[in-house]
Amino acid sequence: MTLIDSHCHLNYEGLVEDQVGVLNRARSAGVGGFLNISTKKAEWSQIVAVAEREPDVWASIGVHPHAADQHLDVTSDTLVDAADHPKVIGLGETGLDYFYDHSDRMAQQTLFRRHLAAARELGLPVIIHTRDAEEDTLGILREELQSGNFPALIHCFTGTEAFAEAVLELGLCISISGIVTFKNARSVQAVAAKVPQDRLLVETDSPFLAPVPHRGRVCEPAYLTDTLSFLADLRGTSPECLAEQTTANFRRLFSKAAP
Repeated sequence: MTLIDSHCHLNYEGLVEDQVGVLNRARSAGVGGFLNISTKKAEWSQIVAVAEREPDVWASIGVHPHAADQHLDVTSDTLVDAADHPKVIGLGETGLDYFYDHSDRMAQQTLFRRHLAAARELGLPVIIHTRDAEEDTLGILREELQSGNFPALIHCFTGTEAFAEAVLELGLCISISGIVTFKNARSVQAVAAKVPQDRLLVETDSPFLAPVPHRGRVCEPAYLTDTLSFLADLRGTSPECLAEQTTANFRRLFSKAAP
């Protein structure tokens, strides 16, 4: 059984201090691929360097909505140029976060649209973060899709069932994190049980959101197997079958990640 962690932050505190050990523990657990996600421009070179060093690690280029205020100089051309690397397979994470509002909402929307424009040009998937911003996220996606298609996924899904149905209708994929194992995550579990099997990905979002039975610890990509087992039981399938399907889905969505 081989899994791919579709969203982790290997350069974040908690993982970067023992990055080689973190990766080896995950490999021993059956995780055979890692998409290392960037959240601000200062990280890009470090994220790419890890992907250059590790054959089973890929990189993304992007700006998190929390950092939008400090990155209004990042244009779609900036993103296109930075993503011109064989190990960069996605754009993001980007999107809207109205829960914390760490950046001005218009700045968040501007940066989000620039990522989508770059995705149209490059054909790379957009990794979307959205929290308390479903209406505006959908509105921007619908508007931007009118200018041309782009692949995308909602990472670490925590939204409503109606939002899940809407993004699936637009052709997006949905990625499920360890949150699905939490006792109070009934709405996430309801969505995770119903996502079409060809649109489902799995992730840790490590070092955050460690799944049961690791809650309270720094999350590692090795814990992806715990999320997979819970999700397989929720969907009435085997971990082996779900691992095969989610890996195939990752390869199809992130087509630049050639085996």
